[in-house]
Formats: sequence, structure tokens, C-alpha cells
Amino acid sequence: MFNERAKATYIGVTNDLSRRVAQHKNGESLGYCKRKKTNKLAYFEVYNDINVAIAREKALKEWKRAWKFRLIETMNPEWKDLSEVET
Repeated sequence: MFNERAKATYIGVTNDLSRRVAQHKNGESLGYCKRKKTNKLAYFEVYNDINVAIAREKALKEWKRAWKFRLIETMNPEWKDLSEVET
């Protein structure tokens, strides 16, 4: 998740991406996400094993900002809000 002009980003794990995105958009997130208004979906990965997903989340949180941005841009070079893109 990111906010306007990607001044803030958020990485998390969920078992329901649509619900979680809606929570961000409706301002239902707490703490950092609420303060920074991270309400746009920039990138996501799908895993069948929650333990693998959590390990990936923890690894990504350790990455440098530039590395995260390059990863996002492999899927979403224009930083569109993927929750609003029609498939």
C-alpha cells in the first residue's frame, strides 16, 4: 500500500486482499497506515502457505526503499492504484 506520490509505503499480509484494501480506503487502518494515509495498492504477491507469506513480508520489510520501489515497478511501473484497475 502507498499514499500520494509514494511518500509512505506499507507492507503487510492478509488472507483477504479485497477486504484489507477496503479497510485502508475507508480509513479503518490504525497507527502508521492511518497517519500516512496508505490507501492505494501498488503491488501484491499471492501465496498458498501463510508461513511463506509471512517470511516474505518480513524479508521485504528489511529491504532498502529503492529495492522495494524497483520491485513494485516490475508489476506496476506507473504506480497505478491496482485496486482501481479493471482487469
